[in-house]
Amino acid sequence: MGHGHSHGGASGGARHLGRLWVAFGVGAAFMLVEVVVGVATQSLALISDAAHMVTDVLGVGMALGAILLARRAAVGGGRTFGLYRAEVLAALANALLLFGVAGYVVVEAVARFGDPPEVPGTPVVLAAVAGLAANLVSFFVLRGGAEESINVRGAYLEVLADLIGSVGVLVSGLATLLFGWRYADPIMGVAIGLFVLPRTWKLAAASLRILFQHAPERVDVATMLNDLGALPGVEEAHDLHVWTLTSGMEVASAHLTTRHDADPAEVLEAARTLLAQRYHIEHATLQVEPGHAAVRCREIHW
Repeated sequence: MGHGHSHGGASGGARHLGRLWVAFGVGAAFMLVEVVVGVATQSLALISDAAHMVTDVLGVGMALGAILLARRAAVGGGRTFGLYRAEVLAALANALLLFGVAGYVVVEAVARFGDPPEVPGTPVVLAAVAGLAANLVSFFVLRGGAEESINVRGAYLEVLADLIGSVGVLVSGLATLLFGWRYADPIMGVAIGLFVLPRTWKLAAASLRILFQHAPERVDVATMLNDLGALPGVEEAHDLHVWTLTSGMEVASAHLTTRHDADPAEVLEAARTLLAQRYHIEHATLQVEPGHAAVRCREIHW
């Protein structure tokens, strides 16, 4: 005898569309400025910052696309969990893009240390100021949604990295302009690349954790299993699975073996309440089964 219960949550992605559109427009406009000036002046620091700006625009564009895809989710098309994982895939793609850019900047900067080119300081400073202003706008626009959505967090981290990069470009441009120090530009290029890498690794790890359907880090699965097994009327809890569909959407399923005198409806309600209140999981599918039915269930080992 089985009973199921689910109390749905919803992805907050749609709430972030306005933020993402603003960040996309601002980033695209100033990306063109930095690309043109960076190539014209051969400033590695500015080129690296422009490359990060490109990944910002691509990343925010993918984030927008992922949310729009998620909004088209439909059970009728066989997508019983919708397209929410598109957000996580977009975040992982953002991380891979940032890995590539950071690696390129570091390699290119090291190659330039032998004979650093002369970089004109004035256009670099002006472009850095423009980029800094653009990144500040995008930073404050995206900050509110970064804690709610891994997808928005990916775009936010790229903007944060680019914000720091713009400050670095400004410093290197001023050093070149005021002191004529030709090593400022490649050194700052390396610093920007190294700054991005650990944050990118963290984003990639979080994305892969969701894609591999690991339990959320905050959830102790063994403790949850014991808590379910200790509920009144429950003889044993087994076949517990906990995973994250996308940011803010955590899901669980479990089988509860009951005593012969237990009321299945009461057991189901107690388990639902436990998961919602203690573990903040409101979407759970729970199968309540009498002791004799659990023997066959445990023959399945995955």
